[in-house]
Amino acid sequence: MVNQTTATEFVLLGFADLRELQILHAVVFLSIYLVALMGNFLLIAAVAQNPHLHSPMYFFLVNLSIVDVCYISTTVPKSMVNSLTDSKQISFSGCVAQVFLVIMLASSELFFLTAMAYDRYAAICNPLRYQLIMNWNVCFQMAAVSWVTSVTIAVVYTLNTFSLNFCQSNVIEQYFCDIPQLLKISCTDTATAQSLIFAITLSLGSFCFTFIFVSYVYIFSAVFKIQSAQGRQKAFSTCTPHLTFFCLFFFTASFSYMRPKALSSPTVDLLAAVLYTALPPVMNPIIYSLKNKDIQLALGRAMTNFHCISWVGFEEMDWKY
Repeated sequence: MVNQTTATEFVLLGFADLRELQILHAVVFLSIYLVALMGNFLLIAAVAQNPHLHSPMYFFLVNLSIVDVCYISTTVPKSMVNSLTDSKQISFSGCVAQVFLVIMLASSELFFLTAMAYDRYAAICNPLRYQLIMNWNVCFQMAAVSWVTSVTIAVVYTLNTFSLNFCQSNVIEQYFCDIPQLLKISCTDTATAQSLIFAITLSLGSFCFTFIFVSYVYIFSAVFKIQSAQGRQKAFSTCTPHLTFFCLFFFTASFSYMRPKALSSPTVDLLAAVLYTALPPVMNPIIYSLKNKDIQLALGRAMTNFHCISWVGFEEMDWKY
């Protein structure tokens, strides 16, 4: 249960004080937001409309796209509204909700990326047993565990953060409610809260990173043993989008929260947070559409159902399998 505090609202860090720059910020964020929504919804529609893509790999990819849509929707729209209304306030309950959703969705992103690494390991290293290993019951169970674990972590982090008192300052030096910034403005001892967050983050992050790393050691070892160049290329085409997106998510998150203090400043913190919260949802459909031929073909087919949408370059592609 959240303790009673003197703070009834928080003040978020704005990107600019000049009205013209505030409008520019809103327009830029709106563009980023629309690109992320359109790309991820197109990806979901492409997979849903193509029975050829109804496989475990694309099941997890759809879950990842759903996470990305929700993830960017948690922070970017509020920042746009604040810029357009020349307001920096967020209510206490709104801040609680934002912290919960950011942690839940970031955790889900990591867990689904880990599940996708296991799927690629099973497909490439155990192709004859793949359908047995990754049957639909296993896929649904892995997805359920990912969501439930993410919700549990988010509840723990949120209760841990808002059990503190905020009676000195209510100014958060970030464009959304970020736990490290909230801990900075607490007027109570945060040592226990920081230790708990650090222990959970380190243990889960290390487990997922190690699991993915080891999976790809086995995957690359198996791929290099494939005799035909075409077979190696096909195997790589299903792995490189996942590995690219994982590296993007991991390194942006690491830079946001683990960079040296010498590289820390309000401006750098702000830009790092934008990279961490907005870039992965935008890049996910782009990475998969550029590096996965099945997704390219499916996206082309999906967009032919919407006459108002065109994508430069798809007109020249061969749509035949």
